[in-house]
Amino acid sequence: MIPAYYEFANTAKVLSGEGAIENIPFELRNLRCERVLVVTNKDLRRLGYADIVLSALADGKIEVGAVFDDVPVDSSVEVVNEVARVFGEQRCDGLVAVGGGSVLDTAKGVRIVLSAGGEDLMELRGADRLIGRFLTPLVAVPTTAGTGSEVTGVAVIKDTERHVKMAFASFNLVPDVAVLDPRMTAGLPPRLTASTGMDALTHAVEAFSCRQANPLSDGYARAAIDLVRGYLPRAVENGRDTQARLAMANAALLAGVSFSNAMVGIVHAMGHACGGAANVPHGDAMAVLLPHGMKFNLASAGDRYAELLLHLAGSETFAATPKAERAEAAIEAVRALLASLHESVGQPVTLAECGITSEQLPEIARAAAVDGAISMNPRFASADEILEVLKAAL
Repeated sequence: MIPAYYEFANTAKVLSGEGAIENIPFELRNLRCERVLVVTNKDLRRLGYADIVLSALADGKIEVGAVFDDVPVDSSVEVVNEVARVFGEQRCDGLVAVGGGSVLDTAKGVRIVLSAGGEDLMELRGADRLIGRFLTPLVAVPTTAGTGSEVTGVAVIKDTERHVKMAFASFNLVPDVAVLDPRMTAGLPPRLTASTGMDALTHAVEAFSCRQANPLSDGYARAAIDLVRGYLPRAVENGRDTQARLAMANAALLAGVSFSNAMVGIVHAMGHACGGAANVPHGDAMAVLLPHGMKFNLASAGDRYAELLLHLAGSETFAATPKAERAEAAIEAVRALLASLHESVGQPVTLAECGITSEQLPEIARAAAVDGAISMNPRFASADEILEVLKAAL
């Protein structure tokens, strides 16, 4: 069914394939950049991943004004403001972000501050307060295959004083160029490969089933789920499988485009709250909570989950499953994938394994109930109802 009205945007140029990084200088020149600030973290510098990009920039005669490699695991307001200050001091004219979701979200936050002509990100917090096309070019090079941040209009940045993760949302936040190169995820440990892959799957499933889903976002979500089903186990088993790595990078990107337009729901609301209250890695929270969120939504989104069984389990399982049982079977397919990842690499299957205690659940439930993601969930969820979901996941 086509919604009476919907909006869809996908403005990033995508470079995908082996050697994609070497084309970054050409894209920067198209964006009229001559002196860039590279944003990354110390681990990526130490492991040499950032050097792959820096070498490509040098070979392409793009000047690097500075390298900021002190981005934490969770992006923060203080770090964003500091990077924006360095950008100005070094007279840079573009950003190249090399890293996972935290690095990419940091660069987006910097873009907000710079393009708004301010100094403090907190002055611009909220959704759709960012008017007009941003002027600061941004090239995003993801080093994980999960967040899809390289093509989303969303940045999640932590307010360390209040211990909450804030969402900044605007189509103007979408990077100008997204670069998918299998070299950047080849060394990702199996455990992190599993976690980020489940993050991508959650993006696609929630985007497909939320209230703002539309035919275009559906197409991206379906394609993402197909790739996760076919290639996540391969990428976990053999990190040097170039085809699997590139497929998972594309899965994350496709899911990112989908949820950036259709939004997400209860799983992300709970996941954000778990991250804010207990520092649970986002991918782990998504993996644990996805089947529980789907079960909660079953009465409202069962028809949508039934459609997804084809992509979650394949055509033979879909055909062999009675129509009335397909929604439940889709949830079981997610559980089966999670169980296999738990067995192979220790992927958590409960919140307790993520370090959350029962005493923390009421606080997490209250935070999830007012999280922006909950607004597009197919079923209304009160704090008390969310608490029951969390108890089941504990």
